[in-house]
Amino acid sequence: MNDLALLLPHINAGLNALATVLLIAGLLLIKQRREAAHKWAMLACFAVSVLFLACYLTHHYYLKYHLHLPYGSRAFPATAPAAARVIYFAILIPHVILAAAVPFLALASIYFGFRDQRVAHRRVSKVTFPIWLFVSVTGVLVYLMLYQLFPPVEVSATLPIGVPL
Repeated sequence: MNDLALLLPHINAGLNALATVLLIAGLLLIKQRREAAHKWAMLACFAVSVLFLACYLTHHYYLKYHLHLPYGSRAFPATAPAAARVIYFAILIPHVILAAAVPFLALASIYFGFRDQRVAHRRVSKVTFPIWLFVSVTGVLVYLMLYQLFPPVEVSATLPIGVPL
């Protein structure tokens, strides 16, 4: 489980990137009036987002209860430049706030779509789409900043030397 838990941030970034691609594909498909393809792209995007949420919660549960990190997350490195820290939190804060709304908005969009309530579906989706897209893209940016640009410290009291958090 240790190895899988340490891979989850990378898997999550891939799932966020895939959700971004599916969202854009869904938009392009509906603009082409390919409703069936749009429906399947958006349902696939929702499934990818549900899988992301399961992996995200598993990862944070592992960090909190197995590695005993406060709040189940890793802090942005204090060694990173101050400007990077400001940019990171400027991205992270709206990402977290809007991410909490995505499941409800997506479910509402899906509900109205399945009920063939097109006016309501379009109205909700015009709000859902940009928020969902923002959350997916900024999820990848948060990952890049936290794990690639300013990677985790390699030595931990809980893990063997050389295994990153």
